[in-house]
Amino acid sequence: MTPARSRPAATTPVYLESGVKRAFACAVDWPGWCRPGTDAKTAVEALRASAPRYRAVAQAAGVRFPAAPSFEVVERVRGNATTDFGAPGAVRTADARALTASEAKRVGKLLDASWAALDRAVATAPATLRKGPRGGGRDRDEIAAHVLEAERAYGARIGVRSGPIAPDDQRAVRSFRDAILAALQAGGGEPTRWPRRYAARRIAWHVLDHVWEIEDKT
Repeated sequence: MTPARSRPAATTPVYLESGVKRAFACAVDWPGWCRPGTDAKTAVEALRASAPRYRAVAQAAGVRFPAAPSFEVVERVRGNATTDFGAPGAVRTADARALTASEAKRVGKLLDASWAALDRAVATAPATLRKGPRGGGRDRDEIAAHVLEAERAYGARIGVRSGPIAPDDQRAVRSFRDAILAALQAGGGEPTRWPRRYAARRIAWHVLDHVWEIEDKT
């Protein structure tokens, strides 16, 4: 008989991060697979709806993805101002656990596949993207520059510092990304500002959020 505490093999553990105005549902083992909603219920619905999109990332990374993910909420955490602003900002207690070598390798593959998805989206999208109902929103090149600039800030939180990088400088971008991957996969103690688990989740989420924005506005 299966023990009461065991989790079916196909079940995907999810944690819910709830702020005052917004909530996020994030898959614990899949960095970047986080979706927002006005509350926990709508966030879970958005996460489920985005499964085919994330599956494409996992397949590109060579990481097996569940055919039909079944969610299990394993933790609820209090959000903060970052949550309400629109980004998963809560660092879980479990994020302090060091990544094993195999986990770090897997995380690296998924993050690199997320960057590859961004590169493809930027390469194939028109320079001018469809605007929202009020005419707002960034165009393609502005999004690419925004993602890279955000990653410079994120990188600093795990010890990777860089001066300004032009988004079209492929060699510099690749070097910077490799430095982030090396920092996430390094052994030893955790960085002083962001645990590696949280950093990988936040960086991959930001990349994919804008990949899917570009796709939706193309």
